[in-house]
Amino acid sequence: MRAKINYLVTAAVLVFYFVLVGSRGVLLIETGTVLTVTFGIAVLILPVIGLWFLWKNTQFVRRANQLAAELDAEGGLPVDELKRTAGGRIDRDSADEVFARRKAETESSPNDWRCWFRLAVAYHDARDTPRARKAMQRAIALHAGRTPMEA
Repeated sequence: MRAKINYLVTAAVLVFYFVLVGSRGVLLIETGTVLTVTFGIAVLILPVIGLWFLWKNTQFVRRANQLAAELDAEGGLPVDELKRTAGGRIDRDSADEVFARRKAETESSPNDWRCWFRLAVAYHDARDTPRARKAMQRAIALHAGRTPMEA
């Protein structure tokens, strides 16, 4: 629940910032000189890109959470079996061991979104965020009945 609140607060702050920046862009355009209109248009592009990125990220998180809820209802969420250091950090060897199992599971069932979801969690535990995101995107695409290239 705390993560959702943090996400919502961050999204609200970003939207406020995008509105503020966008209003400055409009003010620059209203000035009417070639230079300020050019800068105004450039400034307006930033909030558009930011809003697009925020929307895409929100959709990704929403879909990943839907998969997690479905997997939880089936009893298929990965169990936290990782060893931890005294400071609470995940032991690297333990993460590598779990990752190897998840990778083998996914290689044996490459079209099962559940395997890709669990592999994404293993990548995340191994602190490989880019691969975790790619694996989750593949799980989302497979769940939706699309090939990963269509996603």
